[in-house]
Amino acid sequence: MKKKLLLHSCCGPCSTVIIKDLSNEYDITVYYYNPNIEPNEEYELRKEEQIKFLQKFNKEIKIITPTYNNQDYQDAIIDYEDLGEKTKRCYECYKLRIDKTAKYALENHYDYFDTTLSISPHKNSSWIKELGFLAEDKYKVKYLAGDYKKQDGYKRSIELAKEYDLYRQEYCGCLASAKYLNLDSKI
Repeated sequence: MKKKLLLHSCCGPCSTVIIKDLSNEYDITVYYYNPNIEPNEEYELRKEEQIKFLQKFNKEIKIITPTYNNQDYQDAIIDYEDLGEKTKRCYECYKLRIDKTAKYALENHYDYFDTTLSISPHKNSSWIKELGFLAEDKYKVKYLAGDYKKQDGYKRSIELAKEYDLYRQEYCGCLASAKYLNLDSKI
């Protein structure tokens, strides 16, 4: 019998290669908790793309989509909202999503939890790993600790996103990342 994995997913494109690689070994449930994504329309679009991928790849993979509440994110980054990319603001955002995933994994009897965040070359994998192990200690659920950038994971995720005709966003999700990339006028 496969071990149960709760996989936090930041978006459909980033989840593609990870789900494909892990689905033979684990019974995966996708946990789509991303209160950092703004505006709400962007959140909904990304959520629908995650669902679209799962429907095309394997309809038996479940997805959990907690109610969108951007205030969770705003509360987590209070005092850091004006900081740029790869700062304490990002750390607190990762922490919020990883902690919530681990807590849900404990409450619902998963064997492992993990996150797709580490696939991005734009994310700090050391922080993600640190936060994953802190959540493992706190909730007593094993952290899988995948570093999915390895073996061209990010490149493969781009290729799979094209293959599955998935929308690839231009920014991380929060308005600060859009501003950093000079995309805020498009949002």
